Amino acid sequence: MINAPATLVLAHGAGAPMDSPFMTAMASGLAGKGWRVVRFEFDYMARQRRSGRKAAPDRMPKLQEVFRHQIKQQEDVAAGPLIIGGKSMGGRVASLLLDELAQELSVRGGLCFGYPFHPLGKPDQLRTEHLALMQTPALILQGERDGFGTRAEVETYALSPLIQVGWLADGDHSFKPRKASGLREVDNWSAAIEMADVFCRGLVAG
Repeated sequence: MINAPATLVLAHGAGAPMDSPFMTAMASGLAGKGWRVVRFEFDYMARQRRSGRKAAPDRMPKLQEVFRHQIKQQEDVAAGPLIIGGKSMGGRVASLLLDELAQELSVRGGLCFGYPFHPLGKPDQLRTEHLALMQTPALILQGERDGFGTRAEVETYALSPLIQVGWLADGDHSFKPRKASGLREVDNWSAAIEMADVFCRGLVAG
């Protein structure tokens, strides 16, 4: 998008591609707010798309290598600053690179839709060590019932003061509420887009 205030580079989660309904909704919603949004796929997902057979995610060093390459490509073509992130695993990879890329390139902050704070059913295996030390602003948007980190769990974690957490009411890992809640998935998706937009505008204004 011409004259966008920043480019958002977003990666998919472990099990769904960059054009999943969730990723498409977030990207389209943010583009509608005026941001240039770029999505990409990790190598294993591209292989899965070509073969039609389920593929396991690559190891973290490979995922980071691919993400880093994508960011450096966008650095060369984007007119303004970059904000990096993604869904679940994609957001986690971005968070691991965030401080490094913020020092080296024009990356202003991070954005994660459903951070996997721990594996499903293993709340003692936390993936939060780097989040406590983060020196670059980031926003984590999280469903209150997310099996990878509920609100009750996350509120006990020691996170960097530069990390904001936005909650989606009764939401699961993709922000879907229970039918009995009387809430709608589409409303949580809209709320996530609004919170992401406000956060990103704060980054480019600062």
